[in-house]
Amino acid sequence: MAKTEWYLEYEIQYNRPGLLGDISSLLGMLSINILSINGVAESKRGMLLLCKEEEQVTRLKSILQTMDTINITKIRRPKLRDKLAVRHGRYIQSGEDDRKTFRFVRDDLGILVDFMAELFKKEGHKLIGIRGMPRVGKTESVVAASVSANKRWLFVSSTLLKQTIRNELIQGEYNTDNLYIIDGIVSTRRANENHWQLIREIMQLPAVKVVEHPDMFVQFTEYKLKDFDYIIELRRDENEKITYEPVENSHFGQEDGFSMF
Repeated sequence: MAKTEWYLEYEIQYNRPGLLGDISSLLGMLSINILSINGVAESKRGMLLLCKEEEQVTRLKSILQTMDTINITKIRRPKLRDKLAVRHGRYIQSGEDDRKTFRFVRDDLGILVDFMAELFKKEGHKLIGIRGMPRVGKTESVVAASVSANKRWLFVSSTLLKQTIRNELIQGEYNTDNLYIIDGIVSTRRANENHWQLIREIMQLPAVKVVEHPDMFVQFTEYKLKDFDYIIELRRDENEKITYEPVENSHFGQEDGFSMF
């Protein structure tokens, strides 16, 4: 029987010496292997476990619930957020009202790249939006995550090195293993109908698409925010406000508000 992974998270009620050793010994007696362990929040510890049968986990949970030194907060098959929490020592912050929105600050670039790389590795169509003010690191993070996921990235529209607006792709660029990057502001403010026809073709591909500035993108297209599988927000700090007022208040053809993005 193939072994399966589990995620165990518990809150320490009384951090006495030898507590972790006791839990590790219990796991050993139940023939459950510890893959990794880390603190995931203040007074919380997370573990990735490996075992053969679900009954082992049931017995583990039953025994741990009798311990007054800890309180089990999660025991389940690991989600991506669980694995990253153990790997990086903390949980990714998600939106309070929207569970598909995930928030990061510049100090989190390591975990952000890791998070996106795991998303990029999944096969099939995936539409990801990324919000953030200019020069906060959006595009660079997407490219770094593409490299980590061993994906070839293609700029459909971008301002990373110079303004890029593609109207067509060559034969080899229509590939489900590629990752397509679209700048929502560049596409909506500078593109022609040929460019939009290309975007519609790309959207039909079972591949990963990343749209920077998704809020601007949906204002001028038939696509909606509900079409996005994930929305990522990147700020310089937790108090920074993401706003598109400079762009919204400028007119087509004017460079002031547009150029800052």
